[in-house]
Amino acid sequence: MNESKRAFGFETRMLHAGHIPDAVTGARAVPIYQTTSYVFDDTDFAAQLFELKQYGNIYTRIMNPTTAVFEERLASLENATGCLATASGQAAQFIALATLLQPEDEIVASAHLYGGTYTQFSHTLRKLCVKAHFVDPTDPKNFERALTPKTRALYGETIGNPRGSILDIEAAAEIAKARRIPLIVDNTFATPWLCRPIDFGATIVVHSATKFIGGHGTSIAGALLESGNFDYSHYPTVSDPSPSYHNLKFYETFGHYGFLMKARAETLRDVGACISPFNSFLLIQGLETLSLRMERHVQNALAVAQFLKSHPKVEWVSYAGLPDSPYHALAKKYTPKGPGAVFAFGVRGGREAGKKFIEALQIFSHLANVGDAKSLVIHPASTTHQQLSDEELQKCGVGPELIRLSIGLETLEDLLWDLDQALLATSR
Repeated sequence: MNESKRAFGFETRMLHAGHIPDAVTGARAVPIYQTTSYVFDDTDFAAQLFELKQYGNIYTRIMNPTTAVFEERLASLENATGCLATASGQAAQFIALATLLQPEDEIVASAHLYGGTYTQFSHTLRKLCVKAHFVDPTDPKNFERALTPKTRALYGETIGNPRGSILDIEAAAEIAKARRIPLIVDNTFATPWLCRPIDFGATIVVHSATKFIGGHGTSIAGALLESGNFDYSHYPTVSDPSPSYHNLKFYETFGHYGFLMKARAETLRDVGACISPFNSFLLIQGLETLSLRMERHVQNALAVAQFLKSHPKVEWVSYAGLPDSPYHALAKKYTPKGPGAVFAFGVRGGREAGKKFIEALQIFSHLANVGDAKSLVIHPASTTHQQLSDEELQKCGVGPELIRLSIGLETLEDLLWDLDQALLATSR
């Protein structure tokens, strides 16, 4: 699809970007290239591929034609210079940091993170001699206060999991820019339909594509995208000669695509957290309806939040779409179409009431995922965030009464009925 003659709209790109009909068969849908490897034209061509002097397919652990369509399409939607698909969202953020950092480096991260991300940063990165400092993101200056001479990146989530806080991306980006370090933003809950962090100064964007991008709870996947605007010349991990490629200098050779090329050709190659072609195919199907689904998701989410806000069995509701939310102004700036469909509320009666509530639900599914077409519910303190200490839970804003909802595409009246009857069940 030639985008040089016209700036195509979001919906057009989510259906067409990165693909033209198959020249041999005329297939309109993106084919699934379910293959591990590819035949080389000749020995010289093979050598050039492995030396990164020629573009082409080598091995599906590194690249695949089906996956390439998904990568190009998502990059177009995020206004990124490129994309690297991975086996999961956890893999995407790990590959981003493993490509960027070296031992003794540090990062400053929002404390309002998915529990698995928090654990990866606080424990797994520590094993690699990388230290993470966690700060309350509600005041962007907390990022600046936590900086040290060893800080090499800032990290946050557009919409924090599970409390629904909104990251002030521009403020964080200004802090990162002043220190010449990248800002990494997890845009999973927003998707590029609701927010494009690169437009507000983010350097790197990561996704758990498992969630709203896939949209149907069928595929574990992740994505790593880069703006193409950052100068990596002072990052030895990207700019120095690479021993594994005969001292190739990735940033000097590939310019604005240097970081992603390094992430693909070295980190993904060595870590092995690659996506399957079939999952890439399913994610492409998800992208084709992304805007339509997200419109219904946020429409239902706001109505559910308003309903819970007035319910006598509910202590509080944390949804940035509500006018009394401390994040409402930021939500209007960064997610004007709506601050996502995942948010938390507190049920009166604490942990025991929360247990009764979840067990009484009939439409909401109790499971560890979000972003499905179906509505989902979970108690984070005992599940997704259970590996955190009480102190860490407090920093994340996760209390024993907190219930996280992922609002799906069902008939709104049915969702309200289910929530109401389950809340009333907490008194029995």
